[in-house]
Amino acid sequence: MTDEELHELADKQMAMGEVRGTPAPDPVNEPMIRHWLTAMGDANPAYLDNGLAPPAMAQVWTMRAAGKDRSPVDDMMAALNAAGYTGVVATNCEQTYHRYARVGERLTPATRFSGLAGPKRTALGVGVFATWNVTWYDEDDDPVSEMLFRVLKFRPPPKATSADQRTPYPLRPATNQDTAFFWEGVQAGELRIQTCADCGHLRHPPGPLCPQCRSANRRHTVASGEGTVYSYVVHHHPPVPGRETPFVVAVVELPEGVRIVGNVVDCPIEEVGIGMALRVTYRAMDDQLVLPMWAPRES
Repeated sequence: MTDEELHELADKQMAMGEVRGTPAPDPVNEPMIRHWLTAMGDANPAYLDNGLAPPAMAQVWTMRAAGKDRSPVDDMMAALNAAGYTGVVATNCEQTYHRYARVGERLTPATRFSGLAGPKRTALGVGVFATWNVTWYDEDDDPVSEMLFRVLKFRPPPKATSADQRTPYPLRPATNQDTAFFWEGVQAGELRIQTCADCGHLRHPPGPLCPQCRSANRRHTVASGEGTVYSYVVHHHPPVPGRETPFVVAVVELPEGVRIVGNVVDCPIEEVGIGMALRVTYRAMDDQLVLPMWAPRES
């Protein structure tokens, strides 16, 4: 399918307007609210005391593990994949809350495809931006909340044609004046942690000001390269360009007193656990990019 045909399909999907889905399988209920509040660390009693759901739970009530309703977005995403735009990364999400959802209500989602822009050249490759809106309605057909969601669908870079040339890794870290020292350290095989030049406070991720004394003077220290798993997740879905799933993403606690996020490698997924001793390792992702990762530390 050509880009012109993709835009023609997008126009047809937009012309469909809102497509109603199936009402939520369960009404707004206290157990799910309680789980959400616990997971978010929100101790505000106003929700459960008044029979209200946190507004940010809007999407939770109509999520389905299987048998998802067909919407105008699904046909558009399938066409983009068939046209070679197989990479995907979310770019922004905006939510609007009209009122709190109340315990006992059963919400119904309605999806509207609202735009296709591009193709445009991005850091990830040539891609298009697809936008859609979801509105959740109550039993009286009044809107409770809305969400605008936009993704970049891009064509992954072509595979290398020479045995001496590595395929460019599609996801690259943003580098600026605050983070350049860190990535320069990675290239040199050093795990550098930003330090306040005035009060000595260590911080990660790097930033322009010390959160302790508000000084803009900074330097860095080289960490030992050791750490322990503070928490972790096993990523299964969605697909990540340049990576094979599943893989482990961990928050690693350093003895220097800061935490850093990275992949755990050289270890079966089922053996990763909280408190696991790790050491930093550096992996070349392509001919230019090196990423710090974490491997089990030998005792």
